[in-house]
Amino acid sequence: MFTFRRFERVSPDDLMSLASERGSTPLQVGAVLMLDGSENLEPGLVVDAIADRVCAVPRLRQRLVEVPWGCGRPVWVDDGDFTVSSHFSVTPCPAPGGESAVLGVAAEMLLTRLPRDRPLWSAKLVTDTGGGGAALIVVFHHVLADGIGGLAVLAGLVDGAANAHVRVFPVRMPSRAQLVVQAANDRMRSARKLPAVLGRLAGAASQLRPVFGRHLGRSSLNKPTGPQRRFATVRVDLDRIHRAARAHEATVNDVVLSAIAAALHRLLLARGERIDEFVISVPFSARRQASAGELGNKSGVIPVHVRGVGDPARRLESVAAATRAAKQAQRGASTALLGPFFRLLAAAGLFRWFIDRQRLIHTFVSNLRGPESRLSFLGFPITSIIPLSAASGNVTVSFTVLSYAGSLTITLIADPGTCPDLSDLRDALEEEVRVLTTSTHY
Repeated sequence: MFTFRRFERVSPDDLMSLASERGSTPLQVGAVLMLDGSENLEPGLVVDAIADRVCAVPRLRQRLVEVPWGCGRPVWVDDGDFTVSSHFSVTPCPAPGGESAVLGVAAEMLLTRLPRDRPLWSAKLVTDTGGGGAALIVVFHHVLADGIGGLAVLAGLVDGAANAHVRVFPVRMPSRAQLVVQAANDRMRSARKLPAVLGRLAGAASQLRPVFGRHLGRSSLNKPTGPQRRFATVRVDLDRIHRAARAHEATVNDVVLSAIAAALHRLLLARGERIDEFVISVPFSARRQASAGELGNKSGVIPVHVRGVGDPARRLESVAAATRAAKQAQRGASTALLGPFFRLLAAAGLFRWFIDRQRLIHTFVSNLRGPESRLSFLGFPITSIIPLSAASGNVTVSFTVLSYAGSLTITLIADPGTCPDLSDLRDALEEEVRVLTTSTHY
């Protein structure tokens, strides 16, 4: 039996995610939960647990529906045919096992486009990963949640998640008349917010002016990418990063950015190229946290200029000064300009052409603060959480960073065709993190 209630639309920021899915890979993100002592974990128990817990995350049982012209933005609608089994699968870990093999499975999932006729997520249990463990991989479309929202999704699936608020399910899709009325109301509210919108546009122009004011020189970091991706990880003790950051009035993110720039510099030198300063696109969320009922996208990006050469301490202080200045701007403001620009390019069929040829940034680095305490799933400890994403266009390698239970995981994401030396970059990054966190430098 269907009923009616107020319905949710995608936000203008969400529309940018939809417009951006015209590159070489789907705009999907996710995480790998490495589970300890779970070699005999029954898939049926996983299905039952997820089926129970998704009720606390309404978006996981909703599909995105396009609406007729004049009815506003797409809406999220309960999927009356929803079953967890349509989103969940099981596979044994490929030989020889271990994290690298699990990441290979994760890459295949991340690059498989999620069907639009159902909720935009999938999960897979990887068994027999070695050492008596298993892994749970969760992937969802970026329009469903940004990084902060993604953590809320994971929080709703692990042990100890809040009980679901009981509500009627499924709720019928609104009528065309309801859509038209709400769209008109939304437009009136938008008109009342015009001064704030103009202020956000001004903030966006200020944030993006440095990167649009000049083009980068050509390098092997920016080449059109193909449909494949490979992952590698670097882990470091979070306390070491904190100590290095505090010594120079910096943040964990500043240390990571500085190490990545130095590692990229070393990679290019090995390729016979030299770049001393990198432009890194860094997302800044418009919110500090999100709940399972507040997903979607509420963030923008800020280009940060980071030197890859010179004294490590001075480089770190320089990055810290740049990011402090960036944080003074309105959070998420850049989307006010990038969103309409990307949607216009997409409508004209030019988005893929643009991102395959852009010379505005070298790479992306997304950094999230994850849970501070160790989590579990069905009683099995989650030993690590590996963040997943896949840059598109001509960005050949990018980075996603997540802290969890005293450890920091940096995931390197590369197109194997244009970045075949990913292992060399991983080693260089591990060394640069060590250099920045060694006490003799401070």
